[in-house]
Amino acid sequence: MEKIYSRPVSLNPVAFNYCPGCLHGTSQKLLCDVIDELGKQEDTIAVMPIGCSTMGMFAFDFESLGACHGRAPAVATGVKRTAPEKLVFTYQGDGDIGYIGFSEIMHAANRGENFTVIFANNGTFGMTGGQMAPTTLIGQRATTAPLGRDPSYGQGMPIHMSELVASLPLPVYVERCSVDTPAHANATRKAIKKAFDIQLAGKGFSFVEILTNCPTNWGVSPVQSIAWIKEKTYTEYPLGVYKDITQEG
Repeated sequence: MEKIYSRPVSLNPVAFNYCPGCLHGTSQKLLCDVIDELGKQEDTIAVMPIGCSTMGMFAFDFESLGACHGRAPAVATGVKRTAPEKLVFTYQGDGDIGYIGFSEIMHAANRGENFTVIFANNGTFGMTGGQMAPTTLIGQRATTAPLGRDPSYGQGMPIHMSELVASLPLPVYVERCSVDTPAHANATRKAIKKAFDIQLAGKGFSFVEILTNCPTNWGVSPVQSIAWIKEKTYTEYPLGVYKDITQEG
């Protein structure tokens, strides 16, 4: 009998603590797959801020650090500058990266820091109760927008982080991916691998956005949340490579 799959070595043999149907677990499994392929389990440092993403600490079988809400890029900057031989990445949610830590991510990207950001975008403040996030869609309900996000009511427009980061001169690679289907998960794995390869080659800042879901705070079933991504999220946040200077010239 041929073995076609096994759990990543860098992923602890424990159940994820995420809500049923949450795609954080899929995203983090892909991270561990890539780390195994690169043989970097002993040389990886994850920086985890406040949020649902922090629960990855219990699953990762490599070194990880906690950061204050939104401050993971600042911590990762210090870690990578003092240990440049390490593979350093942050794993951040949309409320963390697009609101509380917006200045941190933009300045790290603008400096061209040589680490990788993995941005899980589910359009809500997941851990703290489903408040409207910077990436919440127009008309999407939240505990702080019970009638749905409405720009005319002073709630602003959805922020497009990949486009903003890609507009800066120094980031090397920016891609928006998804994990709603096996094909998209495979593409996301390739994007993570490329981002890590860029970092390990010392080329600079890389940013991978992953469109995910939050059945609990969206108030839908896991299956319905996948349909939501396909029918609504993609319209606001198209998948694709937004910057790749390794392909230029």
